Amino acid sequence: MTSAATHHGDPPPELSPLDPTAAGSRTPEAPPAGPPLAARLEGLNAAALRAEFAAQGAFLRLADFLPGDLTTTLIEAVAATEPAMNRNYLPGHKQGGSVSRHVIDRQAPAIAELYRSRALIDWLSGIAGVRLHESPPDDPHAYALYFYTRPGDHIGWHYDTSYYAGRRYTLLIGLIDQSSCRLDYELHTRTPGRAPVAGTWQIPPGGMVFFDGDSLRHRISPLQAGERRVSLTFEYVTDIRMSPWGRLISNLKDAIAYFGFRQAFQRPWGRTRTP
Repeated sequence: MTSAATHHGDPPPELSPLDPTAAGSRTPEAPPAGPPLAARLEGLNAAALRAEFAAQGAFLRLADFLPGDLTTTLIEAVAATEPAMNRNYLPGHKQGGSVSRHVIDRQAPAIAELYRSRALIDWLSGIAGVRLHESPPDDPHAYALYFYTRPGDHIGWHYDTSYYAGRRYTLLIGLIDQSSCRLDYELHTRTPGRAPVAGTWQIPPGGMVFFDGDSLRHRISPLQAGERRVSLTFEYVTDIRMSPWGRLISNLKDAIAYFGFRQAFQRPWGRTRTP
């Protein structure tokens, strides 16, 4: 097993490597949350990955996570949602574009179906060692696309702070990366008795990072001229309860820093499901 101390910016050896598949080679016919995903997850060494996740303070990365056809489907969803992108700029912290789950529900239902995949949720729960649930239907951050399309687009150092009664886990999936942007992160910043361990990674299409949002300090480095990067995040929680005040603060943050007031405060569209 690769310990967290071996990172220091260098990629650790991957556990249970899979055949890399070039995304974009053809249009997939299989449903995104169907048998190919289940087969991929079953082929991973869950016990070893669970140990890696724990050793790194609730952090795991895999270069070949999604089947190639599923990655293609998600990349196609980017074009469907990009016209609804909300751009934002917070001096000294972030610049970029975002599309919330409410737009995705209308324009890219394949993403919503993947988010709700029971095979995926069960697998992630096994890695985390705790039962995970879908975020409530009124949470615009439950699944979202993040666009880095203009020079200087970035997000500064931060934690994915949870306003829920329980913990919130982030699954970050690479989709389009024609850039020099990197995910920079620090492990163990909130682990008593452990020195922080720095790492950096350029997430390939179909690759993923899975982590406890309150534990990982991370950022995305600035986009350069002529580059483009789009990523997808899923947020799962251990407890769906949130106080009215916490919901207001969470929605205000999402409105100002990510999706705009129309997306952040709109009512859920279409099918709504709670854990």
